[in-house]
Amino acid sequence: MASSLSAPPAAPAGVAPPSKKKLSPSQLNPTRLAIPSRPPMRTSPPARPKPKPTTTTWNPLQKLAAAALDTIEDTFVLQFDRSHPLPRAADPTVQIAGNYAPVDELPPTGADDLPVVSGRIPPSLDGAYVRNGANPLHAPRAGHHLFDGDGMLHAVRIRAGRAVSYARRFTETSRLAQERALGRPVFPKPIGELHGPSGAARLALLGLRHLAGIVDASHGTGVANAGLVFHNNRLLAMSEDDLPYHVRVTDAGDLETVGRHDFDGQLDAAATMIAHPKLDPVSGELFSLSYNVVTRPYLKYFYFSPDGRKSRDVEIHLDAPTMIHDFAITENYAVIPDQQIVFRMQEMLRLGGGSPVVYDKEKTSRFGILPKYAKSSSEMTWIDVPDCFCFHLWNAWEEEESDEIVVIGSCMTPADSIFNGDSDDDRLQSVLTEIRLDRRTGRATRRPVLPPDQQVNLEVGTVNHGLLGRRTRYAYLAVAEPWPKVSGFAKVDLWAGTVEKFMYGEGRFGGEPCFVPRPGGGGGEDDGYVLGFVHDEARGESQLIIVNAADMREEAVVKLPGRVPYGLHGTFIGADDLQRQA
Repeated sequence: MASSLSAPPAAPAGVAPPSKKKLSPSQLNPTRLAIPSRPPMRTSPPARPKPKPTTTTWNPLQKLAAAALDTIEDTFVLQFDRSHPLPRAADPTVQIAGNYAPVDELPPTGADDLPVVSGRIPPSLDGAYVRNGANPLHAPRAGHHLFDGDGMLHAVRIRAGRAVSYARRFTETSRLAQERALGRPVFPKPIGELHGPSGAARLALLGLRHLAGIVDASHGTGVANAGLVFHNNRLLAMSEDDLPYHVRVTDAGDLETVGRHDFDGQLDAAATMIAHPKLDPVSGELFSLSYNVVTRPYLKYFYFSPDGRKSRDVEIHLDAPTMIHDFAITENYAVIPDQQIVFRMQEMLRLGGGSPVVYDKEKTSRFGILPKYAKSSSEMTWIDVPDCFCFHLWNAWEEEESDEIVVIGSCMTPADSIFNGDSDDDRLQSVLTEIRLDRRTGRATRRPVLPPDQQVNLEVGTVNHGLLGRRTRYAYLAVAEPWPKVSGFAKVDLWAGTVEKFMYGEGRFGGEPCFVPRPGGGGGEDDGYVLGFVHDEARGESQLIIVNAADMREEAVVKLPGRVPYGLHGTFIGADDLQRQA
């Protein structure tokens, strides 16, 4: 996650990105609620000019401006930072230590470099497992949060019972390309560096560098390091501080950045999309949000048809800019959280070094229920859910026998610990929770899914996405202990309130479990496999593990040819979708 920042106005060209290297489930039974009619979609996107090519050659005035601004940053801003201790959440010696440390790119390896060291890869698995993560290109000069790193994708191609290739590549964002050309970081890190007066000074320096043509912020400043979704034959990498980036998985198993994806001009160059858009498994539509931390409207809702045509924006009016990393959909509604983590840019002006990501204790958390094809936010129903902060929502559905909407999410306390935590004593709890929103009474209830004696921190994970927005029984979630490491994953029975764990073993840690339905399977919701990367810290080895999702039995372990840092979210792209890539 990273906050979205409004780009400065357009300016003369300066440093430019270098040239790119070659690097539906069955129809479900509808609920008794009527499906709202869809407003008309655009029949064709408006034409927009392509960005003009730029050059790395500076004129004498630009060279003078660059030197002067670098001197100001080195002499005043960095010195100010060094005289003020970094909070733990922004300390690079903590945030990118051990297996959080970055790695270099690796071109595709062959099957000989991917031995199966245990078990047998299911022959029905055919496709590519791709996982995103934060991997800073340059060493931090000041504060750095885990979420601040440049996006890097790791891909394992599986075919005919073999792992045939592994590759890792940076997603070639505009930000990455410019900093690579300059040989140093120049864009502010949204969480690690935007603290106090030095954070405000960095924003001012970015604006001045842009105006001088030293950098170009008009084509986004995001890192694309969090979410992944495959829609309209495109793999999209994203973080909510920018538009998505289109990445192709090549026939050789490489990862090639096609470019910043504005859906053929339907999204403005200064727009953003959150890291977790939702793909409806029945309609094929992609639903999303865009939030802004500076100007109103702070939040917009929109969606895309299966072939990429965008709906009109629904402007959602909030009193303050709010961090919304995730939301949910049901068969007929979007469920949008408006919680207690807000942005207050003025906090950076405090001499004490305030973060603009703030926990607002006076605010009442609430969830908005909006018809998926709404034309206006006047159709939104808000329901208060006090003292609730869910960083991720795993699923939501409509109960047939009532007007309730059930939301399954992981509720975190302290809510701002992952952004502003400053000691080992910040014992973050992430409790898997069922939230019921009653549309008739306007009231909410919530309860932990697991009983007290089975409580464990559960974060990053998934349900069977073929049932997204419909009633699901199982969720596969990371066991986020000892925080922030992941020591295994859990299969949670949401109906029975029970949990079955698959633990990685002593000194072995992983990340998000990725559920992959068994191709051609008809054995039920959990008929499939769970994939994920695991790292053995004592041996310094990383592996791909494949677990049977039904009985939680290990199917195979594949040794990888390099270290895979702990990362964020992933997806599996089937062979047919790989062949249809745009």
